[in-house]
Amino acid sequence: MASFETHLLASLFFTPIGIRRFLCSSSHFLKNPSLFKSKPWYFSNPKWKNLDLYILAVALPLASFAEIFIFSSLSGHSTYRFSFFQQFSSLSLFWILIIFLVLYDSLDHLLFNESFIFVYACIAFLVEYYFIGVGITGLGTIVYNLLAQLTLLCAGCCLVLSVKRTAFFAEFLLCFGLVFKGTWLLQTGLCLYTDAFVFKGCKKMEVLPRSPNADVHCELEDDSMRGVALVNLLFTVHGILIMIISFVGFGILSSFKNMWCEDTSGPLLAQLESTDNLLMRPVHELEME
Repeated sequence: MASFETHLLASLFFTPIGIRRFLCSSSHFLKNPSLFKSKPWYFSNPKWKNLDLYILAVALPLASFAEIFIFSSLSGHSTYRFSFFQQFSSLSLFWILIIFLVLYDSLDHLLFNESFIFVYACIAFLVEYYFIGVGITGLGTIVYNLLAQLTLLCAGCCLVLSVKRTAFFAEFLLCFGLVFKGTWLLQTGLCLYTDAFVFKGCKKMEVLPRSPNADVHCELEDDSMRGVALVNLLFTVHGILIMIISFVGFGILSSFKNMWCEDTSGPLLAQLESTDNLLMRPVHELEME
């Protein structure tokens, strides 16, 4: 990633998906925990309500073309060349994932089942993890290493859900990782690529003289060390705030009976719930009937 704009767009990609996924999966789990199964995407009925999915299917290739134009204008630097391959490969893999979700009803479910989609998502995150921070040194490396850890968390959760889709803990961590990743991408763009929010005593990310790498240049060693401390502090604050908001949101959802996503409450679920209620009724009531 080579600019604040690319970080902002990536943040707008991950954060809303994580929030929506948290609302839908939590509603599904709270409705009936014993019937919970994670889904690659929580669809709404009728299908035209899934505008966010269709917008992503159109926006991701447009973002890829934008990256091509950025790359062509900055192709003289190997750092931006690495950045281009990182962004372009990640966008392409996630775009294919969105296409899988859009065409899921028409695919052969024996081959392209939900477990396969989770495995593919895991691979997409691992590819992104491999490219994150390539060509970045110094203070920028610390920022991107933290971003890489969040990407690895998302990949691990997808792998667990591909094997055991009833694991709500993995689903919760996936939502947490997506939202955290989105907010940290925005924080990274602000701290490394803008003059207004760059760390005190440092300059925004730039290519080093006579070097293929880029870094945030700090005048003094103390400024660099203070920047490292601030990065770790900001990362911790992000994590704590998102975790608190997640638990508060989960508590609020538990007080409502309505579902956020229609596909989590279909006829089958209603039938199973009525069966559970029948089994839980006292024996003397059944005998009276």
